[in-house]
Amino acid sequence: MDAVTGHDESLAEYRAARDAVGLVDRSELGVVDVSGRDRSKFLHALLSNDIASLTPGQGCEAALLDVHGKVQVMLVAWVLDDRIVLLTPPGMAESTVAALDHYLFAEKVVLSDVSGQRALLMLVGPAADETAKRLTGAAPPDAPWAHVTASLDGIEVRVVRGGGELDEREVWLAAPTAEGGRVRDAALAAGARPLGATALESLRIETGTPRFGADVDATVLLPEIPSERLVSHTKGCYPGQEVVVRIRDRGHVNRHLRGLVLEGGAPPPPGAEVVADGAVVGRVTSATRSLGLQRPIALAFVKRQHAPGAQVSVRAADGTLPATVSDLPFAR
Repeated sequence: MDAVTGHDESLAEYRAARDAVGLVDRSELGVVDVSGRDRSKFLHALLSNDIASLTPGQGCEAALLDVHGKVQVMLVAWVLDDRIVLLTPPGMAESTVAALDHYLFAEKVVLSDVSGQRALLMLVGPAADETAKRLTGAAPPDAPWAHVTASLDGIEVRVVRGGGELDEREVWLAAPTAEGGRVRDAALAAGARPLGATALESLRIETGTPRFGADVDATVLLPEIPSERLVSHTKGCYPGQEVVVRIRDRGHVNRHLRGLVLEGGAPPPPGAEVVADGAVVGRVTSATRSLGLQRPIALAFVKRQHAPGAQVSVRAADGTLPATVSDLPFAR
């Protein structure tokens, strides 16, 4: 496939997600089942969001922090009748089980790495709800990560409202791995278009969704990233809470994850320096050429005094590129 054809294909995929419905395979995510009578209380005491108030059919995003408020892993929780399902970044289910098990003493809780046992497909775009309903007869409630059980051609599927990762309507279809191919084929037959890596990265970065392992790691404080969906300020204590509350009430962080809109050139590589007045004021974490804005954009940690609208530059292989600091998500 030549470069022009590849760009046209990626643009068509992008437009499907923006105007109709795209299909993303999320089966690479880690999956942890948390069962036992104390499961909700146990996770509530450890994660940054309010788990105890969730009832079956609800869910949320959360983070596990260390005592210094730094992000150890970012998670999604689905509450079922008999267990809580945790979705982890790819390859992190085993380490998440180990991290949670470290806090397990007398609680009646069983942690199981069940990665690879579920196909996880996401419909994204304004036609996602309509497509899910045609396939399963059901659409999930509007609350992020709310979910219902349904049937697709005799296959039991869990139909889940997405969290806005790609800034459009999202509906997940979770099914046994053995049935994943049938679910995928049904979604394609219903008009969903598979999204390749280029379109997916453009959608993600335009939305300002940080990816663990690229934009976030164990050196990052929770308040340094967009964390409204990850934290409850009314729940009880959890590891790192004192730091999060102290920053919220009495202080600030020295840097924030921001967007950068570049004036031209190729997308800068991860680690590229962000400079202002000759001084390094940040570093790029991920970048792409936005298919919506038709210019390079990036996520970067930038010192707090460089607020949205500030003019900076990015040092890249093809020179120093002018850039503007942007709010997240990017305005399209």
